[in-house]
Amino acid sequence: MNEPTSAAAPSVELTYLSGDELPTTLKIAEKLRRFVDAVGRFGSWFAMPLVLITAFDLAIRKSRMIKIQGDPIQIWLRENVSPIFDSTLLQELEWHSHTALFALVLGFGYIWNTHVRVDLVRETLAFRKKAWLEFIGLTVFLVPFTCIIIYYSSMYAYDSWAFNRGPECAWWQCGEISASLVGMSHRWIIKLVLVFGLFTALVAGIAVWLQVAMVLFGPKHTRYSLMTLEWPEDSGSIVEGKERMDLSKMEDQLELQARRMRESAEADPANSRQ
Repeated sequence: MNEPTSAAAPSVELTYLSGDELPTTLKIAEKLRRFVDAVGRFGSWFAMPLVLITAFDLAIRKSRMIKIQGDPIQIWLRENVSPIFDSTLLQELEWHSHTALFALVLGFGYIWNTHVRVDLVRETLAFRKKAWLEFIGLTVFLVPFTCIIIYYSSMYAYDSWAFNRGPECAWWQCGEISASLVGMSHRWIIKLVLVFGLFTALVAGIAVWLQVAMVLFGPKHTRYSLMTLEWPEDSGSIVEGKERMDLSKMEDQLELQARRMRESAEADPANSRQ
């Protein structure tokens, strides 16, 4: 009688690499990721002036009944404190804050996989097919298209800087101003921020491209932290860069709080009677 054979194939041992053990390609990708992460975290602070300026502009424009020395509060602030309190300047500051916020966090959203995806097709694919889709998308679309946009936005910023510039102007003076007579000057600055944000998005694309290339063409049984993909054994555990919460395995919070109160009462009966 023949010995029964096991149908299960032997499991392959996976090697998990720490930061110091990463190959050169992945170390470069990690350095690029850190740069994009730092820029994105800095850019996220522009949400604060965006909210504060918008709320302040709305408040003083709607407070026409509040007057100082006979003038509405906004007119008094503009004439006695600073021209920046003019509604046109405040609204343009809102737009510029929104532009800086959007531009500087664009690459940040990609490296943390929190950008918008339409995953009707991608989510049904196997791991290597997802990797190939990411690789082709980066190679054919994201990197070339971003390079083209950076080129034209650079020309856009340069033209804004060179506009109406005479020999009496220093490099930081003159240039394009707002179409409004009371609008902001130095518009080349915010256009340069847009160029820098697009450059950061390109760096993010290169970082992911290097990592996906290692996934496809590197060792098959090594594991390291991924930016836009999930290893097959981790599939479904992360959603948009965040760990998925399994409610069926989570402890009931009310029950947990009641248990802690019982344990506290048992540990200190005198205090619980009070």
